[in-house]
Amino acid sequence: MLRTEGINAHLLEKFTPNPGARALLPELSPKAQVALMCRMLRREGWDDHIAGHITVRQSDGTILTNPWELAWDELRASDIITLDRHGKILDSDWNVTPALGLHLQLHELRPDANVVIHNHARWSGIWADLQQVPPVYDQSGAYCGAELPLYDDYTGTFEKQQTSLSAAEALGDAKWALLANHGALVVGRDLRQAHLRVVTLEWRCRRAYEVKLAGGGRPLADEVVERLAIADANGFPFLWEAMARRELRNDPSVLE
Repeated sequence: MLRTEGINAHLLEKFTPNPGARALLPELSPKAQVALMCRMLRREGWDDHIAGHITVRQSDGTILTNPWELAWDELRASDIITLDRHGKILDSDWNVTPALGLHLQLHELRPDANVVIHNHARWSGIWADLQQVPPVYDQSGAYCGAELPLYDDYTGTFEKQQTSLSAAEALGDAKWALLANHGALVVGRDLRQAHLRVVTLEWRCRRAYEVKLAGGGRPLADEVVERLAIADANGFPFLWEAMARRELRNDPSVLE
């Protein structure tokens, strides 16, 4: 991922005039970026064993995804699968989860949704199970706006086409959603935006739960949240790269 990819170039020029002392990341293949993303999100708490799936639509219409058999913290670039737009595996001996239909339908319905991510996450999962939307209490929970839909028609799985289509249609043009008694879903135009949305969602949910346990607090007003949400539309400089470097330091084999 380039230093400027997914970032408002005008804002980057205005606030970061210096080129930096060294490259933030080595050159990464698309599959390496997806493997890194899985590991990064696992560290954020999107870590229900082998559950969870991420799909990333490429410019040629193919889709990259993680294999069903492997946990997110062991994925390598060579494990990432290429699919056609209908979900047919093109280049791997691994398998994909039958729940991937929700992703494929979202890619079809949403030209803006090049990245779709689902898992049974730690903190957002608590609020999904409570069937409540957490308030926003601080800046780090406000980067992606206040609106957070709660989809409450979960019937046990998303394997059936009509069930997943109903969920995809119910999402509308939302950037994320809590799936009641299930987990969380995040979409984005690219990896940088989707990563920020996951990070922001988990921070928001964790902080709201901690404030709730501490006896409650005063949430930020929606108009304040929307001012802080400039990061979602314009890109959050350097965060994706910093978290990717953390994974590379921890296990360089992710690039293999």
